[in-house]
Amino acid sequence: MLRAIDELGIQKDEVVAVSGIGCFGRATGYLDFHTLHTTHGRALAFATGIKLMKPEMNVFVLMGDGDAAAIGGNHLIHAARRDLDLISIVANNSVYGMTGGQVSPTTPERARTTTTPEGCKERPFDLCELVMAAGASYVARWTTAHPLQLKSSIKEAINHEGFSFIEVLSQCPTQFGRRNRMDHIQMLRKFKEETSLKGEEGKIRIGVFRR
Repeated sequence: MLRAIDELGIQKDEVVAVSGIGCFGRATGYLDFHTLHTTHGRALAFATGIKLMKPEMNVFVLMGDGDAAAIGGNHLIHAARRDLDLISIVANNSVYGMTGGQVSPTTPERARTTTTPEGCKERPFDLCELVMAAGASYVARWTTAHPLQLKSSIKEAINHEGFSFIEVLSQCPTQFGRRNRMDHIQMLRKFKEETSLKGEEGKIRIGVFRR
C-alpha cells in the first residue's frame, strides 16, 4: 500500500486511512497519514462520512475478515451496493486471530479453531463474490505470496472511481497455523500451491475479477 501510494506520487496529506478492530486494526497507528482507529465493524461507516465531507481525499479502509464480513458485514454490502469511492483492503487470515482464534465467516471447511476443535462445518464466505454480487466495481484477490501483483492492484484501485475491494489472504501462525499444524513458511507455501490465476478446480482463484 505504501509503495503504491509513493509510486503514484500521492502526498501524505491527500490520504486518510481508516481501520477497525482486529489483526489489521493497529496498522493505522504506524502510518504517517490522516488516520482513524475506529470501533469493530464500523470502519466503512466512518470512511463513508470522511469521503462525503472530503471527496478529494484518497480514503483507504483497512479491515480483517471478521471486521469486514461478520460485525461489519452490513456496512460491506451496502458500501459495495452504493459503489462508494473507497479503497477497501481486507487482510483475510480465516480466523479471529486477536481474540483467541475463534471461527470466522471465512474459516475454511474442516479447519480447526478454538470454537471448532473438530473442524469447521460451515461454508465460508467468498468475499470477492459477495461484494461483486452487491455491486462493487473493482474487485481483486491476492495473497501475501504475491506482493508485486498486490501493489499493482492497489495502484489500480487508487485510480479507480467507485468501490474498490482487495482481499489479501494472509497468515495467522499464532492461532490458525498452530491449530492446523502449520508454521508461517508452510502457510506461505500453501498460498502458492493452492491458488490459481486460471481458477483451476480445487484451487482458490486469485487475480483481478472486476475493473
